[in-house]
Amino acid sequence: MSRRPTLTAVAAAAGVSTATVDRVLNSRLPVREATALRVIEAAERIGYHGARLMRARLLERGERTVRTLGFCLQKRGDPFYQAFGRAFSTAAARHTPEQCVAVVEFMDQLEPASIADALLNLGTECDALAVVAVDHPHVTAAIEALHAMGKPVLTLLSDLSAPQRTAYVGTDARKSGRTAAWAITRLARGEGSVGVFVGSHRYLGQETSEISFRSYLREHAPQLRLIDTQVNLEDDQLAFEATLAMLARHPDLRGIYVAGGGVVGIIRALREEQAQLRTPHIVTVCCELMPTQRAALIDGVIDLVIDTPTARIAETAVEVMLRALEAPADAPLLAQQYPQPFDLYTAENV
Repeated sequence: MSRRPTLTAVAAAAGVSTATVDRVLNSRLPVREATALRVIEAAERIGYHGARLMRARLLERGERTVRTLGFCLQKRGDPFYQAFGRAFSTAAARHTPEQCVAVVEFMDQLEPASIADALLNLGTECDALAVVAVDHPHVTAAIEALHAMGKPVLTLLSDLSAPQRTAYVGTDARKSGRTAAWAITRLARGEGSVGVFVGSHRYLGQETSEISFRSYLREHAPQLRLIDTQVNLEDDQLAFEATLAMLARHPDLRGIYVAGGGVVGIIRALREEQAQLRTPHIVTVCCELMPTQRAALIDGVIDLVIDTPTARIAETAVEVMLRALEAPADAPLLAQQYPQPFDLYTAENV
């Protein structure tokens, strides 16, 4: 059983003494605002149970002049989202003149109502928010409520249909899908079937990637037959089982495109099949250059990774949020998009 983070752990993460952390927590003696914010950010980052109390007491003292930027991310245990969270903290720390701080929350419950609750709860302590979420009326209602309170909300990685969102920051899903189709068309040999995996069609980015993938193949690869899209709910075990079933049903499988989650399970299934020499090589394109994907590239299990530029997205999101907070209250809502170019990796450039 893991132990809860301690004051000592917070002090180490913030680079201050335990006495300083204690002063921030208990308001014993004055602490410089910049130091207090560094302690609070570190406490939130490592999951210290007193982090919210620290922030509340800072607000009570009337010392808050910074902009608090909230980021609702998914799956605390996912290496991708852990890295994404660190990118936001780093990006906010570079904006000392604007005096902003990042508050990163992870959502392990991904039902739309739970995401909406997480957004609204974070909105009680943040000036602007950004979220990775499925497109759903519950999420739309939460964004509308936050907009009414003067709190802009950005969408990250996958856009939403919510009319009151302030902006989208992420990659271009259409280009991702067509790039994947281009790669499989060029690398796959002969006629055969092609499979597509998405985590959920409620992620508009994944849905757009899938549609664009199919569109490219219709235009340029009549020799490749698309089979029904597999939804894996971003669950590695479901993705593993679905991949094995796909391989068994379609011995002529030539390519796989993974537009969303479940990548670890899909790679595991492909490794097992290759180890048994049951199938020829299947050209596989997936997302995010995490350790599992890197190893699979090097070993020749997969062929191409379309990687999300988390640092660029984080820096852009922080800048957009700060600008949104400076805009007049009656300024028209433009709902702009800020697409960031993705990175491509093969076995030769990892």
